[in-house]
Amino acid sequence: MNGNNPLVSVIISAYNHEKYIQYTIKSIINQSYKNIELLIIDDGSIDNTWSEIQKMKAECEKRFSNVMFRTKPNEGSCITLNKLLKSAKGKYVYLIASDDMAKPNAIEKETEFLENNPDYALVVGDNEIIDFDNNQCYWDKKRNLVYSKKQAKYLTFGDFLQKQTDINFNSSDFGSYKTLYISNYIPNGYLIRKSIFEKTGYFTPKAPLEDYYLMLQISKYSKMKYLDEVLFSYRWHNSNTIKNKSKIKLYTNLTREYEEEILAKINENDVLPDVLEVKNKGVFYKKQGIPFIFELLTYKKGLNKIKIFKLFNIKIFKMTKSKRGKMHNAT
Repeated sequence: MNGNNPLVSVIISAYNHEKYIQYTIKSIINQSYKNIELLIIDDGSIDNTWSEIQKMKAECEKRFSNVMFRTKPNEGSCITLNKLLKSAKGKYVYLIASDDMAKPNAIEKETEFLENNPDYALVVGDNEIIDFDNNQCYWDKKRNLVYSKKQAKYLTFGDFLQKQTDINFNSSDFGSYKTLYISNYIPNGYLIRKSIFEKTGYFTPKAPLEDYYLMLQISKYSKMKYLDEVLFSYRWHNSNTIKNKSKIKLYTNLTREYEEEILAKINENDVLPDVLEVKNKGVFYKKQGIPFIFELLTYKKGLNKIKIFKLFNIKIFKMTKSKRGKMHNAT
């Protein structure tokens, strides 16, 4: 029945999404790609999420090659995701949050790409934005939901991410370590080659912004690909974690601090060239005409009179060129 199609493990760490979890599961049931196992762990939800998951068990057992539904006391997403990954038997792993949905052809499209491109470890498509009632919508400039393209500043999540980062997602810069170090911009709904975890290791509570941590680790060892089509529905509602700015700032700080520890101890023979470039020289970054250099572990000689700023506990050097071509502090 499955022919030569490799097994894909879809993993869902579920928490307090009683209104949405069945939509998420149904979006996997409706995948055009057939050879899928579905692994779900409810991380101690205090609503009816676990009950809603159990209602889907019979239908899922008919559809998938393997089904694992478990519940446990709350331990956090990092520990829960690690348990799911260790249970996954597939060649590829598809991560989806318990309030989002995958488009019917998402896994088929992404599996086809990774099968044909062994030098890539991750592939992802664009994300449409949906509301609490599954309606497609857009964002205004403050990321409030709007339902008319005329009122919209951002038509998709990918549109927002590209405009925020000034990165061409269709270029070779997409998924590079030197660009991801500055910020995470990978959309949701990515398929990962499971063997990459042998190099990256699994998630850790020391880096609680788990999606950003994962992208940094993968980008050290392999390439990523963006497919310029909507393959995912990203739900925007009142309880999105990203809306908790203080929590996100704290998690980002901790993740970046732990990343510096990893970078200091990295085996330089194993990683891609731009990882060493970042480690040894920092990252030059231009946005809106202003040059920045992100210093990681080294202080380059000759850069005098530098004005130091702080962003997420990482030193940023803001500089302009003098008429003689030397660097001096910007004002």
